[in-house]
Amino acid sequence: MNLFNSALGRNITFIRPAFFTISGFLGIPYVKYYYVFLFLVYIVSVLANTAVMAVIYLDHNLRTAKYVAVFNLALVDLLESTALVPKVLDIFLFDHFNIPYNDCLTFLFFCFTFLFMQALNLVALSYDRLVAIMFPLQYHTKVTNRVMLSLIGFFWIFAIFSLLIAVGFVTRLTFCESVVINSYFCDHGQIFRLACNDNFPSLVISYFFPFLIYWLPFAVILCSYVCIGYILPKVATAQERMKAFKTCTAHLSLVALNFLPILITFTMGANIHPNARIINLSLSSVIPPMLNPIIYVLQTQEIILSLKKMFKKKN
Repeated sequence: MNLFNSALGRNITFIRPAFFTISGFLGIPYVKYYYVFLFLVYIVSVLANTAVMAVIYLDHNLRTAKYVAVFNLALVDLLESTALVPKVLDIFLFDHFNIPYNDCLTFLFFCFTFLFMQALNLVALSYDRLVAIMFPLQYHTKVTNRVMLSLIGFFWIFAIFSLLIAVGFVTRLTFCESVVINSYFCDHGQIFRLACNDNFPSLVISYFFPFLIYWLPFAVILCSYVCIGYILPKVATAQERMKAFKTCTAHLSLVALNFLPILITFTMGANIHPNARIINLSLSSVIPPMLNPIIYVLQTQEIILSLKKMFKKKN
């Protein structure tokens, strides 16, 4: 991080605390029941996402571009839940409120990287649906495994690089007063506001990141469905339109589940109580990874058929 720890060629000494203190859930009534709920959600998330990845890996018929994106979504959901929930439970159930400085920045990096990848993965799936409906005859040439892997690989590099920049600027902050983070994890917005030196670059990032992580992917997905809605009545019968819509229901459900709660919370801003904001954002971080694989299994015919074949072979 030496690049971030110098300015205009001059070496600068930054005062970094030994630890940050996480205080997000403290003071919320009956919060221990919520920790039990988080634990149960985490277990279901691990089992469901692992099952989806196993089905896609074992069934050669599912090794298509669409299921490359579905596999990556399940992997990201699993990683995001694992990065967040066990650490949160360790902090609040076992009173490990003090997190060392470097560990906190690592926690921040992984949580936001996987959240970013969740959104970008839904963009990849919207590209798959857009081409499948608007260019059905060219689908297998435009959406190949190689194209999808390249797109997802670019998204991973973009997400990691973006978060490295954000964390890099945090390392340029000096903390000389409070080190208490009023959140359930090492939240970027809560950390940089504790600094007592110039935090303008981090302030810019804090406004830019919600746009980059949530609003921009949501807008891209919305535009793709506007295009689908515009072209579909011109090229398909009523029965074909209904069939096409059914192929999009799983993806639309994931988009609503992943984006709407967080975007509503960001839109309300200061009008929402801090405790309500923390609960809502924590639910928005753990519920989608649990429900994403369940929605895809229930609404995707190929996965249901694959599961039936596997159970028949065992019987």
